[in-house]
Amino acid sequence: MSRSRIGSLGRRLSYWLALQSLAGLVVVCAAVYGATHVGFQTRQSEELVQKQVRLRHLLAEASRDGDVATLKHRLDDFFIGHPDMALALIRVDGSEFYRRLSPPPTGDVRVARFALPAPSPEQGSLDAVLALDIREDAALLRRIGFTLAVAALAGTLLVSGGGFLLVRLGLRPLRDLVNQTRQLAADTLHRRLDGSAQPEELEPLIAQFNELLGRLELAYSQLEGFNADVAHELCTPLATLIGSTELALRKARDAGELREVLGSNLEELQRVASIVHDMLFLSQADRGAAARRVPTPSLAVLARQVCDYHEAALVDAGLTLDIDGDAKGSFDTPLLQRALSNLVGNATRYAQRGSTVRVEIGRATPGEVELRVVNCGATIEPSHLPLLFDRFYRGDPSRSDADRNHGLGLSIVAAIARMHGGRPMASSSGGISAIGLSLKDGVAEPSPSALTGSPEAMLLCPGQRAPSPDRESACDDARLDRGWRGP
Repeated sequence: MSRSRIGSLGRRLSYWLALQSLAGLVVVCAAVYGATHVGFQTRQSEELVQKQVRLRHLLAEASRDGDVATLKHRLDDFFIGHPDMALALIRVDGSEFYRRLSPPPTGDVRVARFALPAPSPEQGSLDAVLALDIREDAALLRRIGFTLAVAALAGTLLVSGGGFLLVRLGLRPLRDLVNQTRQLAADTLHRRLDGSAQPEELEPLIAQFNELLGRLELAYSQLEGFNADVAHELCTPLATLIGSTELALRKARDAGELREVLGSNLEELQRVASIVHDMLFLSQADRGAAARRVPTPSLAVLARQVCDYHEAALVDAGLTLDIDGDAKGSFDTPLLQRALSNLVGNATRYAQRGSTVRVEIGRATPGEVELRVVNCGATIEPSHLPLLFDRFYRGDPSRSDADRNHGLGLSIVAAIARMHGGRPMASSSGGISAIGLSLKDGVAEPSPSALTGSPEAMLLCPGQRAPSPDRESACDDARLDRGWRGP
């Protein structure tokens, strides 16, 4: 998917600042020019009105005094000091009564036409044409417009130059961040971006980036540890296979001894194959594989199938198992059986002998189902809880049970939870540990039995009195799903 290139942020800001400055100055200069133009027009109109009033007054005096002979002299005196004005008085028959100058031939003139009473009643009225030469005002207005245009351009260049410098200074923190990120590499993930000299707008970005670096550093260290754990887990069975094979080849052996060696080698090969298969499954889950959902009418029945598979191990460990609650929805049944098997097997290994392991099924929220396996045993340290679902993680650093368990069971549980749109969960306090997963099922109706209360409130440890709920056991003889082959 192609994206249009945005370009330099500094250039874009400079361009927009220049355009904004130009637009602002043009508006201001246009306003000044318009106000000046209106002021000139108002002054010219007022001057013409004043002259009209004065002319009416002169003609009225001449008509009252009957002194028509001196009227023209008064009119000449009236225009002294006004070389920019012209007047023509026309009788009704078209003859001129008075003319002073003529309007300029150009269009830079303001003309007022009006009627005046004639000084002699027998002459009727006079048509007056009063013209005002505005060439000087027009020239001044053009000079003002030119000056404002030059000022707008010069101001735009000045503001744009200053804005360009300010933008470069303002973007300096971004360039500093680029230089800091350029120094990051796989062996320097412990470094963090220094946001002490950054503006507050960049502080959230720097904080998020530093958190991302922390997660990346953790993932990188886990990857390195994962490689070491894989090598360790595969090295032991391979060393056993090589050693037993070398011993078998040193001298001739009968069929029984060779069969025993092959049987031992087969167990180690099965262990290696189990590790490889689990790693392939986790790899597919990491690449975004989703669960293939089918309607599941009862998770309690599915849990009973898994528990029946572990019945012998539970008896050997001196444990009893109880299933509490039920829910329905759409799930990948084989994957869910595998997750429950890993959880029950984990609880079987660490539960206190004589206690009860309980499988809890219920809805925490509509559309989300929670499955938890609760057991009574040693309390898990809070610092270990977030690490339980890491690959090859073991709370026992001595790896005393490495021959039976390779540390991928709970990682698979977490992967199956993510494939169902959920998450893994783990809690431990007061000798009660609850490990499980939540699943998105897309079903909104309430569950017949939701998870209520804390694990400590319902779990039975040795010495506690057991409640006697009347639970049905119709699924005791159910067969395992064909697609699930056990842990």
